[in-house]
Order: sequence, then structure tokens, then C-alpha cells
Amino acid sequence: MSSLRIIFAGSGEFGLPTLRALLASEHQVVQVVTQPDRPAGRGRGVTATPVGQFADQAAVPCVRTGNVNAEVLPEADLMVVIAFGQKISQQKVNHPRLGSVNLHASRLPRYRGAAPINWAILNGDPISGNSVIRLADRMDAGAIFAQSSLTIGEVETAGELHDRLARDGVDLVLKVAADLAAGIATEQPQDESQATIAPKLSRESARLDFSRPAGEVARRIRGLYPWPGCRVKICDAEGTELSRLRLVRARAKEDDDDRWLPGEITSVGTIRAGRGTIELLECQPDGGKPMPIEAYRRGHRWQAGLRLQSID
Repeated sequence: MSSLRIIFAGSGEFGLPTLRALLASEHQVVQVVTQPDRPAGRGRGVTATPVGQFADQAAVPCVRTGNVNAEVLPEADLMVVIAFGQKISQQKVNHPRLGSVNLHASRLPRYRGAAPINWAILNGDPISGNSVIRLADRMDAGAIFAQSSLTIGEVETAGELHDRLARDGVDLVLKVAADLAAGIATEQPQDESQATIAPKLSRESARLDFSRPAGEVARRIRGLYPWPGCRVKICDAEGTELSRLRLVRARAKEDDDDRWLPGEITSVGTIRAGRGTIELLECQPDGGKPMPIEAYRRGHRWQAGLRLQSID
């Protein structure tokens, strides 16, 4: 198999399994390109991207830049782009001998955009997957080299699906790289009539409306964890706040008991929705770690008539 000189452009954790695999392969990663170090965390200390941190540890040449198009890139056969976060000009895309490919966390043309993993869960899709495409001028619209398919778990969170897809993408990228090196890669144009968008999420996206059907609310809880995360306060009948927590994992249950208002805890410990109830399986107290709801209930009030109210 021919060895390729590869430029890797990425910033987020999603690309780390593939970068590790490329470094362990017969290929040579001649340059890593990532976003600049930026303030992060509660202390707002300047922090490198996950890819930048890993490149430093692995002693791989790494450029931190706010504009990759202004950089002089080394000679290369291929550029692999994963969760990079910058628009790359066609001049840079075509700089490597074989061009540039992108790993995207959906089965394109479905879910082009910034948040494909979240929207797959929010919309109740049973299947997700990865696509390796040729990097194109239009967002996530390049021809498809290869795709995979993964079943989304019944109560899987966006964070868990992210990690599974990140690992799944490794073999897909390595296969495409090998096919390109051997001159046998094939690519299929996307069907534009089937294209959908997965727009970027914000903290406002995590506001819960308990008057909505239970299935929709449960998917929002799972689809927005760990970020931005659906936070609630628990109040008593007088409106006094008792505690705050982030909801992690939930599923919908059929329940015709209409004694409770949306957001109220029922007599069996579920949360009333506009239609059906929500069985909370896991939560994260403010300042704490995720825990099963049974563990949370041992140390906090959780009884019928208390109400959950969404907070930013």
C-alpha cells in the first residue's frame, strides 16, 4: 500500500481517533492545522483545542491559526478535515495532490451543518452514521466516497453517539485514504433533493417545554447532553426553589393520568408532559457528576406535586 503525506485539519475531539490512527498507520502526517488557543472553562484560561493538545503531546508539527487560507501549507498528497471549524478556500482544498476529504457525522445529504449528531436524536432517527466526502465549496455538499450506518440507542445521549461515531469514522477514513493512494477510489454525487440542514445549537435550544409530547421532551434531553444541556429547577407547590440539576437521560412513557400539570412529578415519580410522561433515568446536580435518578432521590426531594421548570 502506498504511503501518503497527509495534512490533518481539525479542532474538536471528534477527529482525535482518526488522527491517532493516521499517526499509527503507514501514512505520514506532515502537518496538523487547528484553531488558535482560546479562553475556556470557568477560569477562562487560554486553552488549546483537543487536537492542538494531542498534537503537542505526540510531537506532531502543528499550526494554530484563525485563518488557514493565509497559511503556507507543506507539500502533501491529501488533506483530511474533521471538525475543523473554518471555511477552507478552494486553493487550499486543492493544494494536496489528491485534494481534500472530510469526515462528517451523518449519512449525507441528510443533516448538513454544525450539529448533525444532536439533530438525529432530536428528530427521533433510528439510524445515524458517517460520511467521507470530497471537500466542496458548499457546506457538506461534496461527492461521497464512503458511508457507514449505526443504530441509535433507545436512550443514547448526543455525547455517547458522538463518541461512537468518532471511533466509527476511523476505518472509513483509512479505507478512503488507501483507495485514493491506490487510484481506485470512487465518489458519488449527493442527491440534492434529499438534503436537510442541522443548524448550530445555542443555550436557548435547551429550554424545555413540558407541555409538549413526552417523546419530544425526552429526545431533547438526550439530544442536548452534554452541551448545551437541559437545566431545570425543582420547585414546591408554593414556587420555592429546592434544587437545580441538568437532565441527562430520559425516555417517554404512555400515561393517561391527567391529575398532574405539565412539569409536575407524578405519584410514580415520572414527569408529566403534554401527552404521556417522562421517565428520568439520569441527572446531574449543579456542581456534581451525572448519577442515576435513584441515587439523586436518596439525597434530594422528589415527590408527587413538585414541579420542574426549565432554566437557561
